[in-house]
Amino acid sequence: MSWLDRQSFLGSDSDRVLQDLTVGLVGLGGGNSHVVQQLAHLGIGGFVLVDDDVISESNLNRLVGGTWDDVQEARPKTEIAKRVVLNVNPNARVGCHQAKWQEVAEHLRASDIIIGGVDRIIAKSELEAFCRRFLIPYIDMGMDVHRLGDAGDFLVAGQVVLSSPGTPCLRCLGVVTESSLTQEAGQYGDAGGKPQVVWPNGILASTAVGLLVQLFTPWHGKPVRSAYFAYDANEGTTIVPDRFRRRVGKICGHYPTEVVGDPRFDIRAVMSQFDSSTEPCEDIFATPVPSEKWFKKIFAGGGRCLLRATQRFFRSREV
Repeated sequence: MSWLDRQSFLGSDSDRVLQDLTVGLVGLGGGNSHVVQQLAHLGIGGFVLVDDDVISESNLNRLVGGTWDDVQEARPKTEIAKRVVLNVNPNARVGCHQAKWQEVAEHLRASDIIIGGVDRIIAKSELEAFCRRFLIPYIDMGMDVHRLGDAGDFLVAGQVVLSSPGTPCLRCLGVVTESSLTQEAGQYGDAGGKPQVVWPNGILASTAVGLLVQLFTPWHGKPVRSAYFAYDANEGTTIVPDRFRRRVGKICGHYPTEVVGDPRFDIRAVMSQFDSSTEPCEDIFATPVPSEKWFKKIFAGGGRCLLRATQRFFRSREV
């Protein structure tokens, strides 16, 4: 009996599918620390961990895997997340990048999906735009705390959005608006500097992980490409907002389908790496191509040589 047998209902080949996946996680101080832990237990094989910060005492109320010793050592949040993953799955492929995500974007481009645990609205918008350009599904998580009147009560709420190319984006769904971008001045909620607590983060993270699993191993036969869940901690409810229902099936007007890919990409550089007329395609690349990769679906049916050349080209650009 293997450690993943009890989740075999995800599919007869789910172990391999999850092992082949590479998940990018941007921001590791709250919700994504839960996500990292859950993905490790699921058997996800590849991680690209990005956060430019180190743990502080104020992170201990919500950062899963963080310890007082980590605070004393000012340990990078990426290293804590890596430790959590490898303690569960020593064979996982883990890349740590203590930097702003824009500085290590080439590493994130190797991800099959990216999950954002960023606070600021501008950061959500920029990260989603990056994912749209490179046809990477993006899951955004966010929570906030708002004061309710003058009674001293607070509303704890959050949302999880799955944004895939061609589906409603964060702007379509009202998560990112021009007014919120204009008003954003670094303040987060009304309860002080960036209020966060562990249990809403855990609920949002579990919702995000569920969407990831449903996207790549649809256990009930209904793959999901777009989703929006709103969480109300005061009521203990998670609902699908009406604004999402109104947008289902409609084309996103904020990210034109033709504005994709790397502007510097040159197909001639890809094709020059081999000559299919003199050398069999299968002999050129020793690395097998995972069958669930989105680009295999795009090039399926006669495009295997181009697929393998393209894959090798992108891998050669990784640092």
